[in-house]
Amino acid sequence: MKTIIHKADTRGHADHGWLNTHHSFSFASYVNPERGNFGMLRVLNDDTVTGGRGFGTHPHENMEIISIPLEGDLEHNDSMGTSGVIRKNDVQLMSAGTGVYHSEKNRNGNEAVNFLQLWIFPKHKGIAPRYDQKTFEPSERKNQFQEVVSPLESSGTGVKINQRAYLHMVDMTAGTELTYQVKEEGNGVYVFALKGDMTIEGESLGKRDAIGITETDRFKLEAAANAELLLIEVPMN
Repeated sequence: MKTIIHKADTRGHADHGWLNTHHSFSFASYVNPERGNFGMLRVLNDDTVTGGRGFGTHPHENMEIISIPLEGDLEHNDSMGTSGVIRKNDVQLMSAGTGVYHSEKNRNGNEAVNFLQLWIFPKHKGIAPRYDQKTFEPSERKNQFQEVVSPLESSGTGVKINQRAYLHMVDMTAGTELTYQVKEEGNGVYVFALKGDMTIEGESLGKRDAIGITETDRFKLEAAANAELLLIEVPMN
């Protein structure tokens, strides 16, 4: 087993007034040669957008883009004709494929929205753009792994991604121990702590800390206090 630790305060950071953002990997003006990606995981941004503001219409292609709201309401529009709002407990996936334009905006004028945006390199390039969104029951991740993103060709319960990738969320109560079983040989898992205190394979993690784990088929998580985690399993090559 190999591990890499990314503490919360080592992330890239930018405050644009309307947008307060933290980058786990190189993005925009944050360039760190040692943190370009984790396997097929290219971007993990922790964005807070002020009321009524957001990202104007802009293009993407050949990237799998996942948005996970943590607080507030995010309004989405795209060139595929999709429009709607995603909220806490929703997961949105946009497969940009041959090209798509989209915008994301804080729907509320009087409160911030905090969401994670992930970019994962696709398994197949040049596919038709596709949109998927699903609401997940929070009780179904209490002390168990709730699959929220699944490979396109699988029978998994998550929104479907054009990659052999799996995302799980879990809410652990203090004192709980769980073992995560890696789904695909050769995949690694990037564990991002949303909140709480925990130990993963002997490493202590707090809010917004992360650990990347490779070259193993399972690992143990122990919650020292109530904890919420996002586990991102991706091919490493």
